[in-house]
Amino acid sequence: MCGIAGWISHQHVVKRFQDQLESMAAPMTCRGPDGSGTWITPEAGLAHRRLIVIDPEGGMQPMSRRQGARTCTIVYNGEIYNFQELREELTALGYAFQSRSDTEVLLTAYMAWGSDAVQHLNGIYAFAIWDSLNHTLYLARDRLGVKPLFYAEIDGNFLFASEIKGLLAHPLVSPRVDREGLAEVFALGPQRTPGHGVFKDILELRAGYHLVHSPSGTSVRPYWSLNAAPHTDDFETTVHIVRHLVEDAVTRQLVADVPVVTLLSGGIDSSIVTAIAAQAFDRQGRGPVRTFSIDFKDMARYFRANGFQTNLDAPWVARVSDYLGTQHTRVELDTPDLDAHLLPALRARDLPGHADVDTSLLVFAQHIQREATVGLSGEAADEVFGGYPWFHRQDALGANTFPWALRLADRLSVLHRDFRAFLNAEQYVAMRYREALEEVPHLPDESPGERRLREISYLSLTRFLPTLLDRKDRMTMAASLEVRVPFCDHRLVEYVFNVPWEWKNYQGVTKGLLRQAATGWLPEAVLLRQKSPYPSTPNPTYFSAMAQRLLEVLHDKSSPLQPLIDAAYLEELIRRGPVAEQIPWFGQLMGNAQLFAFLIQADAWLREYHVVLV
Repeated sequence: MCGIAGWISHQHVVKRFQDQLESMAAPMTCRGPDGSGTWITPEAGLAHRRLIVIDPEGGMQPMSRRQGARTCTIVYNGEIYNFQELREELTALGYAFQSRSDTEVLLTAYMAWGSDAVQHLNGIYAFAIWDSLNHTLYLARDRLGVKPLFYAEIDGNFLFASEIKGLLAHPLVSPRVDREGLAEVFALGPQRTPGHGVFKDILELRAGYHLVHSPSGTSVRPYWSLNAAPHTDDFETTVHIVRHLVEDAVTRQLVADVPVVTLLSGGIDSSIVTAIAAQAFDRQGRGPVRTFSIDFKDMARYFRANGFQTNLDAPWVARVSDYLGTQHTRVELDTPDLDAHLLPALRARDLPGHADVDTSLLVFAQHIQREATVGLSGEAADEVFGGYPWFHRQDALGANTFPWALRLADRLSVLHRDFRAFLNAEQYVAMRYREALEEVPHLPDESPGERRLREISYLSLTRFLPTLLDRKDRMTMAASLEVRVPFCDHRLVEYVFNVPWEWKNYQGVTKGLLRQAATGWLPEAVLLRQKSPYPSTPNPTYFSAMAQRLLEVLHDKSSPLQPLIDAAYLEELIRRGPVAEQIPWFGQLMGNAQLFAFLIQADAWLREYHVVLV
């Protein structure tokens, strides 16, 4: 994986201010510690930070290719998993290649097929191509949005970068945040409206979209979306196809010229990925798969089962590792690890995020990166196959809002009444929810129950999953670790989206279809294990640490957060202690301790990013 940035100026000043282009790439060095490069003309400049995964010698960027009078130059972040097949197809069309890299294949595909090239791609990617003949810039982002891409248009300049911090490094982009941006942070966050960059003038290229910028203007349009279609396969065929798609996705994503590992939680999703990887490694003679798991100190002492976390991961990790013969490493974290990395996690994300769920992943990735460059993870299986509680709980199914954020009133209660009135947060969230529902494709003969479950599926894939993919990308790339997510393979997502709910939930078992498809890969007990999310620490020392840090913010008269929050109410929540935590205010794991961490990050965000409220 890599970090990319670029600047198009119709005043033709880019070459005069090359240092400004380079300053956009510099904050993203962790995304690409292995090398850097710039390509620059008076009109256009591209910058790249490289993390070497495939073809160390031949994959340097920016990369240019000439065809007659036309020269195209690319910067690219991601992996094209079917690049070998595309290379063969392009070779048959008469194109020759100088390297083994997927970058050259992607650039050549664009020169051969133009904007239709994205229809040929299987992978995770965000890339930019400058066409010198037509003076156009082409941007594209993968279908599920695994790889990030942001852009801004200001005073005849077009700027883009993998991360928000890359854009803010350019003097044209100021850290202004208006009411809508504040609502994104304090009412929706860590969820974010697709396309929204929070900072004024910064936009996100949405998942499955591409963009063309030229002197005549900018056009942005989708090239992929989820569609509703009748499912015509019988159940046995459906199971077979799902099994094939999952196996193919994992196997494709094991290709690399650097060590590859899996992130193993002992749940069905990561265990399936690990089982397929173990089989592939055995066939290829690559030795045992290396697996890594995360746990918290004193987890067994403080853990209490609930509707979201039903049992401990550690015994299941050991069971799967033993069964598959993996070479396993267990990483144990304690409250000081989480406390120390709270602000580094903010800087990695550029926005307040998932508290200890972010910080633990950041530290976990740092441990893995010492021994590997690429990891495979089980994200997206719950969105694709309906594994989350909100697919099954009546309060969530019947809610007229995002089902992972049912406690908006409780969340807003920590804000100052004047700020709450200014945000108009309830209406803002309701508007974003209606917008999302309007996108959902439906079949004309769906029952009310089927219709609602399709809505929940669509919302999970397009609104909740992006928060997890943001987290996965920023925390792992902050550690210079590339993590791939096989369940985000668009072929699998497209197919399962139209499978009837009673088959996804086969025999009333959560993710029953996936469990049927995985028969024979894992022990039956593992296949039938109830869902348990990525762990959050139950240790009361974490609550205490976050409470103490928040008290420091509450008592700091210079804090920019002071006018936005109800300090007296927050002090009351702190006095109640950790036993007062109840249903999470976001997702499955965000209780009071995580709310405190979120506000601590918000204070640091306002300070460190020099946010100007407009």
